[in-house]
Amino acid sequence: MEERREKPLGENFDFPPSVLDEIQKNIEEIILNFDVPEGNKLDVIKKINFMYSQTRYMSVTDALTGLYNRRHFEECLEREFLRAKRYKNDLSFAIIDIDFFKRVNDTYGHSTGDYVLKEVAYNILQTFRKTDMVFRYGGEEFAVIITETPLDKAIIPLERLRKTIEENVVKYNGQTINITISTGISGINEETESVHQLFENADKALYKAKSSGRNCVMHL
Repeated sequence: MEERREKPLGENFDFPPSVLDEIQKNIEEIILNFDVPEGNKLDVIKKINFMYSQTRYMSVTDALTGLYNRRHFEECLEREFLRAKRYKNDLSFAIIDIDFFKRVNDTYGHSTGDYVLKEVAYNILQTFRKTDMVFRYGGEEFAVIITETPLDKAIIPLERLRKTIEENVVKYNGQTINITISTGISGINEETESVHQLFENADKALYKAKSSGRNCVMHL
């Protein structure tokens, strides 16, 4: 029988941040026009701003891993690509995939699979700088935008991450699990015409990594 899981709070939260910003702005204007004492208005606005910040956080965050989610990824990659092209900065982009993740779920159950995802997410965050951006792209795939870094330099932390994942055995519910990752990476150069091309190059490199035996970092 298939294991049933409760969905984490906010997993299907589906409001774009721009919509939330507009809602919050309109609510503040409505409250300021209420015929009530100013102190009461400020107290209500503070409470609404707190609730808004929590809601906005949920709109850009993956509930399981705490990483940025796919929606936020699409916004950030476009923004960073345009910025890099405009100011002629280096930019690298990587897609990371947990090898044979379905086997983990099928063998040990989805709760173990969730634990593995959180462990890998933690290791990715520990590997990269605060100026880099880490996302859960979907399922067992993660994405990293490595700012102001050329491809040859971006490979260094990715290779360090690969070794960390390979050497650190995951222990959960009395089970010992060996995990590896495959990574495809691309970087901006004179021939990179669009953010779509940057993404596709990393995706093709990931396919190359998996076709080459997995547990490796590849670029085109």
